[in-house]
Amino acid sequence: MKAGFPAARAGQKIGLLGGSFDPAHDGHVHLTRAALRSFGLDRVWWLVSPGNPLKSEGPAPLARRLRAAREVMQHPRVTVTDAEARLGTRHTAATLEALIRLYPGVRFTWLMGADNLAQIHRWERWPSIFAQVPVGVIARPGDPLWARTARAARLMRNDRLRRAEAQLLGGAIPPAWCYLRGPQVNLSSTDIRARGDWVR
Repeated sequence: MKAGFPAARAGQKIGLLGGSFDPAHDGHVHLTRAALRSFGLDRVWWLVSPGNPLKSEGPAPLARRLRAAREVMQHPRVTVTDAEARLGTRHTAATLEALIRLYPGVRFTWLMGADNLAQIHRWERWPSIFAQVPVGVIARPGDPLWARTARAARLMRNDRLRRAEAQLLGGAIPPAWCYLRGPQVNLSSTDIRARGDWVR
């Protein structure tokens, strides 16, 4: 394995939660724990990105966001990593391609909140994400119906696993996705920055 990248072995089922984590908060922790419980995953990696291509303003420095994320997310089955910066990728589709090449035999699952499902059709080469890995979607506070009936959800409706099948997601052959409801934590990085609790 290349230096600086998390260790993984063929056959492991690893969830990937990407984002700027600007800052990381208990909502991210809740989503991660729900994914570990529900999607048949061995581990979850937080991919702290260099920046979000859909946002005009850059995040706080990467090293600071990594430190804060590691303070917030302390779990023996979770790794916080700057793998995306090390890979030199900026878009999820390209990051997945690179990780799949780097980790032959590892079963990756992309994780995201339902708010991202509602706008994933704006992401670069978004159908490639569903084609490469299973996708686990977890409800967010105030989760509106439009998140579940958004463009991507409609187009991928035949590939959706039922809630009772959620434990199969980590080993599913893509395209496959599952939507998970349950208790939610009403926090967002945007709100934390607006309160002044995290200054870039």
